[in-house]
Amino acid sequence: MARFHDLTVTDVTKTIRDAVVVTLKPANGAADAFEFTQGQYLTFRRDFDGQELRRSYSICSGKDDAALQVGIKRVDGGAFSTWANEELAVGDTMQAMAPMGSFFTELDPGADRQYLGFAGGSGVTPVLSILKTTLAREPNSTFTLVYANKGVSTIMFREELEDLKNTYMGRFNVIHILETDAQEIDLFTGLVSTGKCAELFKGWIDIEHVDTAFICGPEPMMLGIAAALRDHGLDDSQIKFELFASSQPGRAKQKAASTGAASGGDQTNVVIMLDGASQTITTSRDVSILDGALQNTIDVPYACKAGVCSTCRCKVIEGEVEMASNHALEDYEVEKGYILSCQSFPISDKVVVDYNQ
Repeated sequence: MARFHDLTVTDVTKTIRDAVVVTLKPANGAADAFEFTQGQYLTFRRDFDGQELRRSYSICSGKDDAALQVGIKRVDGGAFSTWANEELAVGDTMQAMAPMGSFFTELDPGADRQYLGFAGGSGVTPVLSILKTTLAREPNSTFTLVYANKGVSTIMFREELEDLKNTYMGRFNVIHILETDAQEIDLFTGLVSTGKCAELFKGWIDIEHVDTAFICGPEPMMLGIAAALRDHGLDDSQIKFELFASSQPGRAKQKAASTGAASGGDQTNVVIMLDGASQTITTSRDVSILDGALQNTIDVPYACKAGVCSTCRCKVIEGEVEMASNHALEDYEVEKGYILSCQSFPISDKVVVDYNQ
């Protein structure tokens, strides 16, 4: 089952007008479950008027900060983010699953690497965790962050980023791109596009020697940046994505592992393997694997239900499914049969999925 743990709120701090940094302490002996890797996220749950909502927020603290912190920016009409910004207080209890996500690379204390980060708005949250940890644990490596915002007043962690520049003089640089506020250098005003990236690579960023690039933000911005990185020599293995909001319907459908073909009919049998046990359900082909499990009171893990996070990731062991959207899994994971169950619909008469792998 999707196991949630209690976390005690020890601090709530405003970073900008509509965003808070929440410091959390695992309760009831759950500290080991919250050992995180830089760039990961937590999935929270809370009841609002009898309806359970789950939301994922990235960890913004570094591994050496001796703290577990998440950044939560208020979204217009967002029940969870509004509650966190307006009502959450020290001493309150939040419930979250253990850290998840693969938005990181392994670090090596002896490495001499150049990292490049692109963040839009609250997309800076996981990138902040990555850059703080990297700078502390790879003393010979450097990090450049291109951070896009509407204006100066919307820059999350502005003071902390300046402090990091002073602490890691010569190893960390941040370039602020502001959509509406004019700056002394015209290049730093406007939107981060493929063309603007190309201009940055001419004189501001040594793209030829970048080892890994991290991108987190709205999908259109991410796609443009990724295209510019590929145009300038980086391959897909050097580009790491984290999507925090989806403005498009998603990528084309992709078939996962297949061992049998559909034989017609609207109903199908789905075997759910979870926590060492299996349960067979009968569900409609137009119902996602996740929704079918939830409708049959199987407590499988999930969060966004939009194909953005990877909380509902599982592996197809038998049968065939089709994913309507995938913003979280790498191509090699899909090739091995992994799917996002919130976006996957059964095609064959029988499908077996394993949440334990």
